[in-house]
Amino acid sequence: MRYRERVEVFRERIGEVIAGSGLNHSKFAASIGVDRSTLSQLLSDSNLRLPRADTIASIAEKYQVSVDWLLGLTAHGILAADVLTEPLEFEDFSESSANQKLLQWHQEASNYKIRYIPATLPDLCKTESVSTYEFKRYGLGKTDQSIRDTHVLLIQQRREESEMEVCQSIQDIEGFALGEGIWSDLSRESRLEQLEHMRHLVEELYPRFRWFLFDSRKIYSAAFTLFGPMRAVIFVGQSYLVLNGTEHIRFFSRRFDELIRNAVIQPNEIANYLNNLKKKI
Repeated sequence: MRYRERVEVFRERIGEVIAGSGLNHSKFAASIGVDRSTLSQLLSDSNLRLPRADTIASIAEKYQVSVDWLLGLTAHGILAADVLTEPLEFEDFSESSANQKLLQWHQEASNYKIRYIPATLPDLCKTESVSTYEFKRYGLGKTDQSIRDTHVLLIQQRREESEMEVCQSIQDIEGFALGEGIWSDLSRESRLEQLEHMRHLVEELYPRFRWFLFDSRKIYSAAFTLFGPMRAVIFVGQSYLVLNGTEHIRFFSRRFDELIRNAVIQPNEIANYLNNLKKKI
């Protein structure tokens, strides 16, 4: 699911929660710790951003719906009795270095399999030009730090004991190749360089690095990462929602398995797929 689609799903589902609460907008906003204008912005058709992670968690806890449902990860809204008793953490870009935190999580899970659904492209596969483009576009962190972190992740993945599975939509990759959406200002040369870089890496790193592509017209998912059995981390725009409970991790593992079962491009086919994609641009 693209970011805009996730925002639309969230808007629809928070509307359902409000309707079920029986409260007017002012009272509902107060119940989740935001002001009336913030709620109005979240409900606006012109809104293109998800709220902060703590706001999402507040809605889930107060009205006993799952975070997964609010973010479009599942069609089931009712919260299981024990879900919110599990540990939660919040990491916000404005309060800590997201890059450093991600590196820490990767290092802590270095002896486990990491399963990853990227928001754009897999971090360890990004070229310097793509990293620079993304950070200039969103203004988060520092470009040189992002490039160094990408190199660190790649070095780690080259270790014999490392194992990573990546799963995302084929539309994400095709949209990048064709310069659509957020990539419209990225040059053709940079996109070709990125596709060739990814093709080279998947050939080098397979089978320790396995990349699956699914069709988002049939199945979709928000961006999240499973750091072995230690934590599940959901990317929600400006923040990370970190779930440490066993049941959360099992849920996201099952979800990842489902995405893999629905993959239309398998890891051993990725290199040829990327090579053919280059010929289209």
